[in-house]
Amino acid sequence: MNRIGVDLGGTKIEAAVLGRKGDMLWSERVATPKGDYAGILQAIAGLVERAKIISGDVAGVGVATPGSENPRTCLHRNANSTCLNGMPLRKDLQRLIGLQVLTANDANCFALSEAIDGAGSGAPIVFGVILGTGCGGGIVVDRIVRNGANGIAGEWGHTALPNADGVERARDKCWCGRACCLEQFLSGSAVEMDHALVNHTTGMKLKHIAAQAQAGDAACVATINRWIERLGRALGGVINVLDPDVIVLGGGASLVSGLVDRLAPAILPHIFADSWSTPIRLATFGDSSGVRGAAWLCDTLTA
Repeated sequence: MNRIGVDLGGTKIEAAVLGRKGDMLWSERVATPKGDYAGILQAIAGLVERAKIISGDVAGVGVATPGSENPRTCLHRNANSTCLNGMPLRKDLQRLIGLQVLTANDANCFALSEAIDGAGSGAPIVFGVILGTGCGGGIVVDRIVRNGANGIAGEWGHTALPNADGVERARDKCWCGRACCLEQFLSGSAVEMDHALVNHTTGMKLKHIAAQAQAGDAACVATINRWIERLGRALGGVINVLDPDVIVLGGGASLVSGLVDRLAPAILPHIFADSWSTPIRLATFGDSSGVRGAAWLCDTLTA
């Protein structure tokens, strides 16, 4: 069968139809109704109705979401789109759409897409990293998303920055209520904030910081260096615990020139080995990986 996937983001909702071999048959994006739970449900239902015209009969719909469903209560949690938290998102969508709905964290869907036919294709263990407005991780083993016993496997962005110094520990708490979350240091928006705090400036975007760093601006070079060093610390912990076969980077911040080449030496001091050879690759499908991974979830309905 064809597959329908939906990627529920903070600014846009994308739906797509994937063919039997993973070919994109149709896609459409609409703006996310901000802070409007009922509006989000209706927007997704409308996209799915249009997708069904292209897909024909399908077994269900996969949806990539911020946060995840609590496997005990079936209520959504941990979403930075806070109107979703505490709501029976999957069940409400099932009722509206009239099809079985599978939900998974957006970083998990990103990792699944890249593990099946993207930059991690053929690798037994893939760790997917999203470095965008937020920061997240996803784990895929043998082409299956691993959610864990509590549904929080891969919630890398809300673990603490390893070996944080006094300046790092003094940062304001994350939106999730914890201190020193990786999202506060590794996301694109976090790099911008870090540059502003250190240099007493405002409003400089990451792409401009990166461009100025390449041009030799000392302050921008220092910002990028701090970011890569922190990313090396954080990924070192992942390698020590999971030792993935491939690490795939996605999100707008992953496109900073030279990042992939500089990560290996930044990681090495933080792993329990004298050498390592894990490839670090940029995502094949860019910002379409989320919706593609959501669609691939549907294979578990027909397996």
